[in-house]
Amino acid sequence: MAGYYDEKLAAERLKKCYAIAPPAARVYLEAEIIFVLSRIGRGERVLELGCGYGRVLARLANGRREIFGIDTSLASVRLAREELRGARHVRLAVMNALRLGFPPGAFDRVICIQNGISAFHVDPEPLLREALRVTRPGGSALFSSYAERFWDARLAWFEAQAAHGLLGEIDREATGGGVIVCKDGFRATTFRPRDFERLGRAAGVAPCIAEMDGSSVFAEFTRPDA
Repeated sequence: MAGYYDEKLAAERLKKCYAIAPPAARVYLEAEIIFVLSRIGRGERVLELGCGYGRVLARLANGRREIFGIDTSLASVRLAREELRGARHVRLAVMNALRLGFPPGAFDRVICIQNGISAFHVDPEPLLREALRVTRPGGSALFSSYAERFWDARLAWFEAQAAHGLLGEIDREATGGGVIVCKDGFRATTFRPRDFERLGRAAGVAPCIAEMDGSSVFAEFTRPDA
């Protein structure tokens, strides 16, 4: 599954996924970014996990912030460099989110949105622990997933991607309950509030959970001061 985003859904193909997003999905994507911006202060150092071709970084870069983006796809990072050529305070690297090459406390905020916590297909507990490791005391790691009420719009968006050959054909029998399965092996799950709460208990950091616009669920994990 990791290879899906490293190769099949990387760079221009990933960009097309967003270009063909139906109206409801576009509203969701904008609301998600607006919420993220509300949680980040001017001048803060921010790291995005799974930055893709730089769609979110382009919005975060306006605010005199030092922005870092990492992704496992070399093709996506190369496209992000082109897309963000004029953004002076943005740095990009090919890197695994489970093994970040940054010192402890290097960032004010770490963000992993657009259901990255599921899309990465890794154990979420070490992912959260590594995100918090590079977050300063008092800073936070912000994760997002889909709200249950967004299911119909989400499925319609994935169907559009499948129709354009960006994903395999949707497996109707296996799809449901927050999980989308394609016949080529692609599988997209969902993190619900109780999943974030369970993750927080395992990591020893209680999340602050908020639902945005009936489409996104955000979990913000604040690193303790001590």
